[in-house]
Amino acid sequence: MGKRIAALMIFCAFGVGFATGSMVAILRRPESLQRGVKVPQSRSLIKTAPLSIEALEKIEDLKETLRNDPDNLRLWKRLGTLYARSNQLPEAIEAYRHYLNSDPEEPDLRTDLGILLRRWGDFDGAIEEFRKAAQGSLNHTTSRYYLGVALLYDKRDIQGAIRAWEDYLRVEPRGMRADGVRRELKRLKEVAE
Repeated sequence: MGKRIAALMIFCAFGVGFATGSMVAILRRPESLQRGVKVPQSRSLIKTAPLSIEALEKIEDLKETLRNDPDNLRLWKRLGTLYARSNQLPEAIEAYRHYLNSDPEEPDLRTDLGILLRRWGDFDGAIEEFRKAAQGSLNHTTSRYYLGVALLYDKRDIQGAIRAWEDYLRVEPRGMRADGVRRELKRLKEVAE
């Protein structure tokens, strides 16, 4: 029974933290770009859900298993994903970094780490992770796409975003997202002139 009460208390604490974080995110929302050019907001690959007691128990079970098997990368990845889905960003970032310290050649996970860092407000760290993922995998489209998003929205680096999205289109020239990026590139180039 004590474990359930502790889980409920943690659940409530994370709920308050989530509400506070949401308010900060709303207050930090970027303003429109010059001359009204707007780029669609990015959609995170990591879907979040309300923290449940079941999720807390899964996290605690994984942590216990990792105490006995700290080199199990599959479990570190799973733990990071559970933390990310329950909006526990610092813990998710730490778990993903632990994984990537042992296996740095994982572009999808590195991109997920970049997305988490961006949500956390570490824009330079996010950009670094997106660049590493793109450099480590010559055909990784998602890292290139999010690199452009972070450069444009978070750093207001229009030229950097243009270069990142041109690189993205080199890798993925067709598709719905490519068509949208192509339209936004045209607008950004007009603004940059």
